Amino acid sequence: MRRSIRLGMLTPSSNSVLEPMTARMLVGQPGITAHFARLRVTQIGLSTAARDQFDQAPMLAASDLLADARVAAILWNGTAGAWLGFAYDAALSEAITQRTGVPASTSALAFRDLFRRRGITRVGLVTPYTGDVQARIQANWQVEGLDCSTERHLGQSENFAFAEADEVEIAGMVRAVAAEGAEAAAIVCTNLAGAAIAPALEAELGIPVFDAVAVSLWKAMDLAGLETAGITGWGSLFAPH
Repeated sequence: MRRSIRLGMLTPSSNSVLEPMTARMLVGQPGITAHFARLRVTQIGLSTAARDQFDQAPMLAASDLLADARVAAILWNGTAGAWLGFAYDAALSEAITQRTGVPASTSALAFRDLFRRRGITRVGLVTPYTGDVQARIQANWQVEGLDCSTERHLGQSENFAFAEADEVEIAGMVRAVAAEGAEAAAIVCTNLAGAAIAPALEAELGIPVFDAVAVSLWKAMDLAGLETAGITGWGSLFAPH
């Protein structure tokens, strides 16, 4: 019997990037599949209504359904913890694992883990978010020793619209933070289509370019005990380090 490893992804409902992008990255990996559960997320902001979209209850219910597929890991494939705080995501990950028995993490925690492993502290922060959300991310990451003073953002709040930013616009933001001295560029939104342009930007700029969708897959594979070196053509993230 062929054995496959299934990775579970909790997905914002208005996200149209992460599922096809994850599938593209897994081409050539027939033993690994990604499985998605959607949660209602439409607006990104700091209001009570916007924050309430990330309540644990629907996250846990969706995790139960993913666990029915016997997934090896569950990732909240959303970056809300970047502005809600790493403690929020740590509590969510622990609650998912306690409830399902499946190792769990989030996109924001995956970025933090990646930076710690690579010894990166000066991060060029690239997002589609509004200025107040961006400032909250900078403050939260600073507490963790991550200097995100070099940043670019699009000033948007509608989650669906993030996917409409084209690669030229995203690449321009990455080039701008690289020019200002970032050790690495972090595209922090799983509805920005940045993963496919990361390899060319790395070759051009000489710094790592880490996209949230790619980082989430990297972390899910890590939790499942999988080697990532087979994911080729998607930049330095998946290469042995």
